[in-house]
Amino acid sequence: MNKLLENQTVVITGGNAGIGKAIALKFAAQGAKLAILGTNVERGNAVVEEISRLAAPPATFYQVDVSNGQSVDDAIKNILEGFGRIDILVNNAGITRDQLLMKMSEKDWDEVLDINLKSCYHTCHAVVRPMMKARRGKIINVSSVVGLMGNPGQANYAASKAGMIGFSRALAKELGSRGICVNCIAPGFIVSHMTDVLTEEQKGSLLAKIPMGRMGTTEEVANAALFLASSLSDYVTGQVLTVDGGMV
Repeated sequence: MNKLLENQTVVITGGNAGIGKAIALKFAAQGAKLAILGTNVERGNAVVEEISRLAAPPATFYQVDVSNGQSVDDAIKNILEGFGRIDILVNNAGITRDQLLMKMSEKDWDEVLDINLKSCYHTCHAVVRPMMKARRGKIINVSSVVGLMGNPGQANYAASKAGMIGFSRALAKELGSRGICVNCIAPGFIVSHMTDVLTEEQKGSLLAKIPMGRMGTTEEVANAALFLASSLSDYVTGQVLTVDGGMV
């Protein structure tokens, strides 16, 4: 049986942990050739090693600062030279620097916007020309429900994730005629290292807002990403797919 991403070359930012790692493993199992971008070499190499045990195409890790345009351009150039093309881009890199706005430093604002949002500009700017030449491609930007509804203490994070949605919808209209689909995934509260630090009281408060009564898993987000990356979604563009148990 053919795999959904057989012979597809995929670039994933932040693919060495959490949701990004789950997407990388899911895509590898479906036959994708992966270029994983991140800053932590140890975790990046660990993911590459894990993929090698799946009887999947070999994956490659690139140490890249996605907030730096030159760093991204150099990586994309190397990937195109090594793989020949880029079929799918997943922008998953992201950080939080939570603080009430009155106490938030400009540094915390800039770091979150640069890594979460500006990185999408850098990566998309680097891949759209070869995708347009090929007249095909999939771009998936991992946003958040916080970008749809806001959250106290996360003005910087909410702004970055809402910006990703607006950016994606505009880009979808620019690239649709070239056969390139651009979509967002907006995960809700997902079991991860970010939610592990919450107290039981905080977790209880969150679960009360989720109709399904539980947090999601990284694999459930990866399943949504697989749909958007595969031919199953070839007529889907400019959309925000929430994976949140009905919270929004």
